[in-house]
Amino acid sequence: MTQNAEILQFGTSRFLLAHVDYFVSQSLAAGHTQKRVVIVQGSSRPAGQQKARDLAARLRYPVRFRGQRDGQTVDHEETVDSLAACLIADEHWAEIEQRFCEDVTHVVSNTGEDGYAVPAEDSPLHPLPASFPTRLTCLLNARFHHGGAGITLMPCELIHANGQRLKAIVQEQAKRAYGDPDFSAWLDRECLWIDTLVDRIVSATIEPVGAVAEPYGLWAIRDTPGLELPCRHPDVQVVDDLAPFEQRKLHILNLSHTWLVHHWRASGLSTTIRFVREAMNEPSLRQPLETMLRDEVLPVLERQMPGMALDMDLEQYLTTTLERFDNPFLDHRLEDIAQHHAEKLRRRLLPVHEMGRAQGDSTPRLDEVLKAEGVI
Repeated sequence: MTQNAEILQFGTSRFLLAHVDYFVSQSLAAGHTQKRVVIVQGSSRPAGQQKARDLAARLRYPVRFRGQRDGQTVDHEETVDSLAACLIADEHWAEIEQRFCEDVTHVVSNTGEDGYAVPAEDSPLHPLPASFPTRLTCLLNARFHHGGAGITLMPCELIHANGQRLKAIVQEQAKRAYGDPDFSAWLDRECLWIDTLVDRIVSATIEPVGAVAEPYGLWAIRDTPGLELPCRHPDVQVVDDLAPFEQRKLHILNLSHTWLVHHWRASGLSTTIRFVREAMNEPSLRQPLETMLRDEVLPVLERQMPGMALDMDLEQYLTTTLERFDNPFLDHRLEDIAQHHAEKLRRRLLPVHEMGRAQGDSTPRLDEVLKAEGVI
């Protein structure tokens, strides 16, 4: 480990500020770890660069946790004190490269749905590569030639097998740009590409820097030989398999959101109800939702993955999901959830229908929605 061990973070999103950076801050305060976070702000947007300057000027900011957890109402503010620096790629690339070669042990990222895309004209060979994958490839190549040890990469994008996906993209960029088999072997053998799953709603920004978040949080990290965690916290869990965590989130929490949107629209309540918490106070929406989840979704998931109900405690996760939906402080807009509705129906509801049919059981309440939406 280097003397000034650091975590390089791509992204200034309020999610990372209230999730990963908060966990690192808590771990530091408890004396579990000594690593601090160096944030890289990547876009050329003036607003994004101003946020980075505000972070760099303070290096400390508030996170207010508001909602319910384990039956208790939570409404308190904590100070996150885990940042070592916040650097703007357009202005500080040489410093970013130096830190990456000498001090960084871990990389985390949350670059959005299109964060892994690489423009056709982009390359790690450019003086300042444009995209996250090419910038990362460039930095890794610099570290390799500097004689640095392999690095641990823990992406937080909501992409299946995000660590392995990022590895494949970086390997392709390395092959195209450098054609160096030794570098490619170093990426494969010396670096750890860790799949992770994150779950927390961060609902608002505190100006100029800070965030408002729900109390619930999960950072599930797939166990890998040689893995050293960048922080320790009860909500940071090392697991053998991420698939059950992905399944329960997609087909309980996310499915419930999309099911609610359908009935919210179909019932004509869209003019009087705007938020998830308001929908949960409407019996004509809440009661059918709970019935559908308990009578159809949970039994299908339990049969699909034997032992999952015990290991994952699906009933408890359902209770926690409803508690999160009830959050009296969270303005989670149904209109926002309704974006890309057709694709969400296919990803969230349709697989449960298909699993149930394969098991020989019907899912009538789910089928009603899928038929009405023209999915089946």
